[in-house]
Amino acid sequence: MTPTESRATTASAAPDTAAPDLYDPFTGALLAAASPRTAAVELGLEPPRFCARCGRRMVVQIAPDGWWARCSRHGVRDSRDGSRR
Repeated sequence: MTPTESRATTASAAPDTAAPDLYDPFTGALLAAASPRTAAVELGLEPPRFCARCGRRMVVQIAPDGWWARCSRHGVRDSRDGSRR
């Protein structure tokens, strides 16, 4: 069995009922251990830099009218998706 096959077997054996860990999209830390947010984050001026589902660093593109961020595992998130733009 190759290492890839063993990882796939292990991943498929994991229960689907486990709740996903949530991460702070601005620091990448677990939400339980997240630090206070800066004023720019609170005002909606800073785009998320980390995926909230997996904590991975995202590719972020900032434009004059908004931003988009792409996680390699979970796809694209756009400033139009939220209430702030």
